[in-house]
Formats: sequence, structure tokens, C-alpha cells
Amino acid sequence: MRNIVLSTTRSIGLSSSLSVRLATLLSAVFHPLLVPSYLAGLMDLQQTQHNRVWTVVLFTFLLPTGAALLLLRLGRIDSLEMPQRQQRAWPLGLAACSFGAGAAWLHWHGAAPVLVTGLMGMALAVLLTFLITLRWKISAHGVGMGGAAGLLLALCLQGRAEVWWALGAVALAAAVGWARLELRAHTPAQVWAGLALGLSVALGSSAGLAIG
Repeated sequence: MRNIVLSTTRSIGLSSSLSVRLATLLSAVFHPLLVPSYLAGLMDLQQTQHNRVWTVVLFTFLLPTGAALLLLRLGRIDSLEMPQRQQRAWPLGLAACSFGAGAAWLHWHGAAPVLVTGLMGMALAVLLTFLITLRWKISAHGVGMGGAAGLLLALCLQGRAEVWWALGAVALAAAVGWARLELRAHTPAQVWAGLALGLSVALGSSAGLAIG
């Protein structure tokens, strides 16, 4: 009996360890600052302006990451994970500015409207995340993945993207949401709120593009 109990305990422990590792991997690979680059890469498959992807990478990943590293060095934040809500304000505020600057840069340099509108929507989502974070901890991962799912769903409905892109994004959004809960980084309400915010902003931005 003792051997059975020990075996069961070890199996549960191993399963839990694997779940945590998978959740950590998903959280890292689909970090909110990486999602825009993935989306730009997908859009680039249908465009000829390949240099635009690197512009998106610069304004949505490299600059915000550099700002976060500087804040870490200055002692404004304790870690890049920023588990404390109060420490997320500065990084999110700077990221919103960088995203907005990226959208303006793309607009001024004649990028495809879908890319400009998409990045403007992302900038708005980050800004709203910043404002909400001043009072409540919302899942930035949820915002990012909800936005990705919403954008690809809208493009699919407009005939600009394949159906499997949208379905894949929805599945990944669910997986990342699970990962944040598994790591106990957020409550279910915080994850759902993030997903809803990202989805709403993306669909609203895409609707504006379609009307325009």
C-alpha cells in the first residue's frame, strides 16, 4: 500500500512539474511583446514589404524590452516578470508609447493599411491595459492573445486570411490563458478580462478598417 501511495504521489508530482514547464514555455513563447511580431510575420506572407516586419519588431519588442531592462537596472522593477501590479505601470506606459510611435512610423512610410490599423489597435490595447493596471491587475498575456485572435478572426471574415489562422489563434489564446492560471500569475477573472479586452479592441479596430 505504501509503495502504491508513493508511486501515485510521484506521478502526480511529475505531472505537475510537466504542466508548470509547459505553462512556462507557453508564457515565454507567447509573451505580449512577441505577439505583434508573429502577427506581422503572418501578414507579411501576403505582402511584398518585408522590411515592415523589422519595423514592428523594433517598436513592439526591442524598444519596450530595452526600456524594461533599463527600469530593472534603475530598480524601478524587481524582475522582468513583474508579478506585482504596481511595478507594471512604467513598462506598460512606455510600451504603449512605443507601439503608438510604431503605428505612426508605418503610416508615414506608406505601410499597408491593415498593418497600420492592426498596430494602432495594439497600441490602444496596451494603453488600456496600462490604465486598468493602475487599479487592477489584468492579464497582459490575455490582452495580447485575445487581440491576436480577434485580428485574425476579423481578417478571416474579410477574406484576407485563412480560417486555420483564426482557429489556431483561438486555440493558442486558450492555451496561454491556461498557462497563466497554471503558473498562478493571475486569477480566472484577470485572464478572461485580458482576453475580452484584446478581442474587443482588435475587432473594433478591424471593423473601422473595413468601414473605411
